[in-house]
Amino acid sequence: MVLMLQFKAFLELDLYDLAVPFFSKFYTKSKAFYTPTPTWGNHIPIFKHAGMDVQSYRYYDPKTCGFDFNGALEDISKIPEGGVVVLHACAHNPTGVDPKPEQWKEISSVMKQKKLYPFFDMAYQGFASGDINKDAFAVRHFLADGHEIALCQSYAKNMGLYGERAGAFTLVCSSKEEADRVMSQIKILIRAMYSSPPIHGARIVDRVLNSPELRNMWLGEVKGMADRIISMRQKLKDGLAREGSSHNWQHITDQIGMFCFTGLKPEQVDRMINEFHIYLTKDGRISVAGVTSGNVDYVANAIHQVSK
Repeated sequence: MVLMLQFKAFLELDLYDLAVPFFSKFYTKSKAFYTPTPTWGNHIPIFKHAGMDVQSYRYYDPKTCGFDFNGALEDISKIPEGGVVVLHACAHNPTGVDPKPEQWKEISSVMKQKKLYPFFDMAYQGFASGDINKDAFAVRHFLADGHEIALCQSYAKNMGLYGERAGAFTLVCSSKEEADRVMSQIKILIRAMYSSPPIHGARIVDRVLNSPELRNMWLGEVKGMADRIISMRQKLKDGLAREGSSHNWQHITDQIGMFCFTGLKPEQVDRMINEFHIYLTKDGRISVAGVTSGNVDYVANAIHQVSK
C-alpha cells in the first residue's frame, strides 16, 4: 500500500522550509542534495541552511541552449545510493529547458536502479504547456515506476496567488505505519515553525479545484496564459529571422515556461540594458512573460543588434 501525505498552504519558500528540515532530521540514507546546474536561486541557500550537503549534476548545455541529457544521466548514475536528487517537474527554472518524456523515463530508471530519492519542485504545473496533465508527466511516471517521492507544489503562478502563500507538500510513503510516523513529525515541525498558516489562498485553491465550473474556467485561463507565452516565443524567433540574424534561435521555442536562456553573453546583456533599456539577468535569461505583442519586435531588433 502506498500512501500520499499532503500538507496544504504555504508558497515555495515555506514548503522548502518545512520539507528540507524534515529531510535533514529524519532522512538517514544521505545528507546530500543534488541539484541541476543551474537551479532555482533559493534552492542552494535553503538546503545549506538546513545543514544539507549540496552537490550538483549537469543539466543545461550552454553550447546548445538545451538539455545536457548525456551529462545529466552520467552524473546521476554516479550518485551514491540514497542521495536526494532535486528535479524540476516542468518549466525548469531558470533555463526553461525540460527533458523529453523518453528522457524522463531513462532518468527514472537510472534513479530506481541506483536507489536514489526523487525530490520534485513543481512550481509551474499547467503554466508550461497549458495542460496540467502533460506538465505532471514526470511526477506521475516516477510514481508509476514505484518511486517514493517528495513533491513541493506551488499555486502561486498557475492560480495567480503570489503573496497568498498557497501550495502543497506531498510525501509518498510505503505503508500506513510510515505515513502515521511522518505525519506526526511533520506536525511537530509545523507547530514550531509557524503553527497556523495563512488560510485565504488555500481556501481559494480548495474552492476552485472542488467546483467543476470554477475548475474548468481555471483550466481555460491557465491554457490562455501558457499559450500567450508560447506564442511570444514563436513571434520573437520569427522577429529575429526577419531581422536577418544568422544565429540559430531554435532554443527560444524549444524551451518552455516563463523564462528563456537566450544564450546572450554578459557584454551583450550590458548592451541590451544600456542601449535598449531591456532588462535581463547577466546570464542572458529573459522573462518571456514580459514580452508582448507590442514590444516583441523591439526585443527582437535589440537582440539582433547586440548579437550580430
